[in-house]
Amino acid sequence: MDTQQKAVNEELNANSIDTLLSHIEISVSESEKRTNGALNLKDYFTVYLIETRIIDPNFESELLKLSTIWRRYTEFEQLRNYLEITYPYIVLPPLPEKRVLFGWQKISNDTFDPNFIDRRRAGLENFLLRVASHQILGWDKHFIEFLQDEDGWKESLKANGYLQVIENKLKFINVSIRLKRPDAQFENIKEYSQSLHSNLTNLLKVRCRVAEKQYNVHKLHANYGRVFSEWSASEKEMGDALQKTGHYLDSFASCIDAALEEEELLADQLKEYLFFANSLESVCRNHEMLQLELEDSEENLASKNIERAKVQQGKTGLMSRLFGAVDTEEVKEFKLGNLDQQIQTGAVAVNNNREVLSIFTTQALSDIERFRGQKLRDLRETLAGYAFLQLKTAKKGLQTWTQIRDCLETIP
Repeated sequence: MDTQQKAVNEELNANSIDTLLSHIEISVSESEKRTNGALNLKDYFTVYLIETRIIDPNFESELLKLSTIWRRYTEFEQLRNYLEITYPYIVLPPLPEKRVLFGWQKISNDTFDPNFIDRRRAGLENFLLRVASHQILGWDKHFIEFLQDEDGWKESLKANGYLQVIENKLKFINVSIRLKRPDAQFENIKEYSQSLHSNLTNLLKVRCRVAEKQYNVHKLHANYGRVFSEWSASEKEMGDALQKTGHYLDSFASCIDAALEEEELLADQLKEYLFFANSLESVCRNHEMLQLELEDSEENLASKNIERAKVQQGKTGLMSRLFGAVDTEEVKEFKLGNLDQQIQTGAVAVNNNREVLSIFTTQALSDIERFRGQKLRDLRETLAGYAFLQLKTAKKGLQTWTQIRDCLETIP
């Protein structure tokens, strides 16, 4: 994807943003099918060759060098999981589909199908370019190690401690969060992310059905071609025209393959934003979790203050509630001292949670704004490309039918 990398670089230079991709070139150039050992030949997996090259002669880095390295799809998943935990406020670039989504008759569901593997290779390259072009993600130490260090990368990642963070986060994934004071701005963003996901899902489903119809209609024209060719054998005056017509119809039937292969690449770009919608919703989910932590800490602090007020009145124990007894001064002082300490700790927790939420909000809104600009540019280009492709296909069909008409008009 040299043209894509150049386009990204030009955009970054125009905005004066220093990113890793401004200094290096990244490509996923090959894929290779391997086995897990000679004894189990059916246990296959695919690896992808990542190549990096420094293109800026003034760029100096101890970590970066000319490199080629093989990575499995699961390693890309590990990298993305790490980035998701480390940068919860960033709308992370998604990985390409692991299995075929929105497949139709011509698209194989075999994940080892050469066409699917090549499309995934292109998607993995696009993922690396997206990360490297981000002004924060691209400079992450473990991302650079992923591009360079085949043996020590996993150990370095484990030592980071992110696996424990993932385990803790998984506990909250399916928890229904109800906030007392939801942030309207993030609520709107979450609703938009769900709407974007729904609209792109419906668009891809419709496109899938249209592609199926187009493919079948074009391929049925091969039957026309066969009939005209057979007919030409029994017609002396019309034979040449009928035979040529049969050839043109065969050509019309076969031209749909290349057109739909091009269209599949555009569909992959729409799928990327289908997955981007999930990334956007994930940022909102992370914001909700921080908001919940703040509300819980505020509720705990308020509860301790109420309890302290009751102790101050000397009516907190069971005996005092039943018989109106009052705690001794010594007991009251002990309880008040203990509660004061808890209140102080609780106030610190509230301030810390409020500050963490404030920083997250600022960072997240900034990155969401960046994502919006990127989304508008990319989807405009993808949808216009789809329209252009349909025009090209229609013009080719028109040209074929014009040739058939001209051919038939030559019949004496």
